[in-house]
Amino acid sequence: MSTATPNAIPTESTETTEDAGNQRKRKVWLLALLVLVVLLGAGVLAWHELYGRWNESTDDAYVNGNVVEITPLVTGTVVSIGADDGDLVHEGQVLLEFDPSDAQVGLQSAEANLARAVRQVRGLYSNVDGMKAQVSVRKAELQTAQDNFNRRKTLAANGAISQEEMSHARDSLASAQSALNSAQQQLSTTSALVDDTVVSSHPEVKAAAAQLRQAYLANARTTLIAPVTGYVAKRTVQLGQRIQPGTATMAVIPLDQLWIDANFKETQLRHMRIGQPVDIVADLYGSSVKYSGTIDSLGAGTGSAFALLPAQNATGNWIKIVQRVPVRIHINAQQLAEHPLRIGLSTQVDVDLHDQSGPVLAQLPPQKASFETNVYDRQLLEADDMIARLIHDNSVGTGKTALR
Repeated sequence: MSTATPNAIPTESTETTEDAGNQRKRKVWLLALLVLVVLLGAGVLAWHELYGRWNESTDDAYVNGNVVEITPLVTGTVVSIGADDGDLVHEGQVLLEFDPSDAQVGLQSAEANLARAVRQVRGLYSNVDGMKAQVSVRKAELQTAQDNFNRRKTLAANGAISQEEMSHARDSLASAQSALNSAQQQLSTTSALVDDTVVSSHPEVKAAAAQLRQAYLANARTTLIAPVTGYVAKRTVQLGQRIQPGTATMAVIPLDQLWIDANFKETQLRHMRIGQPVDIVADLYGSSVKYSGTIDSLGAGTGSAFALLPAQNATGNWIKIVQRVPVRIHINAQQLAEHPLRIGLSTQVDVDLHDQSGPVLAQLPPQKASFETNVYDRQLLEADDMIARLIHDNSVGTGKTALR
């Protein structure tokens, strides 16, 4: 009588149970994975709806600003350099000085020329007065000759004088009349040189004043001053160097007048508008420092359109490339003062597209100058003061006419 194996059936049952357990685990994992995928999809959808489609960003963005080149307007030899790379200079501060000898000689010559012109014009006014006196004398002589002629005419009618004496009286009258006419003509000619003018407004004086103003500017321009407050960069000038007009000597960069030029793909510009807020992160400080800004303008063309060598697309091997358009972004001035930037630094910008009420392009022209300086106005003011002083000093004795 055989004995049955007690473990045969239980072993098959155990394997079935393990398979069933594994299937349940797989289902649980698959279900969990499905739930995770759904949650991720929902998260991505929510991110896109709440943030992604309302935000455009690029790391093709760099700090830019004004680079004020210091270039001379006159030829000169450098005798002094007032600032070097990295130095802070204030508006109106002396940066370079040329040898002023030639310019000073020219200025002295122009001063003498103006003084001579004023005195010559004074002579013209005196000539007018002299000619007026001559006309008065000629009129008196004419009146005397007329009276003599009238008396002799009466006497000649009575036979008291000869015809010869009468002829002499007639000739004297004609001579006096001719002298008066000549004097009046000379008076008209002389008056034409000074009519409706004073010494300061006479053409000769104004021409000499213009020459003096030019000479004064040439002398003043031997000293190059900073047109703005900023930091010196790109100094290339050396002592003793002979500089021609227009030669770049150094640059002054006002680091409080910086902006961001962000180059966005053309597909990112659809919802961008002027005035939209922007978050800026500079690689210099990292994400610990964030700047706020706004879109100032969207470029009028792509970067390739304004390149030195524009792309030639009318070829057989043309390949479409997504173009980029520069977008200028204004940086918050207070934040920029707290964390200074430099021209050329890399940044990451994120534009918030929620507010689309602004225009795509500027609608009005600028109402005032974007940047300006008045440091050069003082040169002309000083020249005008010198001209007024010279005219006054050389007009003494001409009365109110010369001093008006």
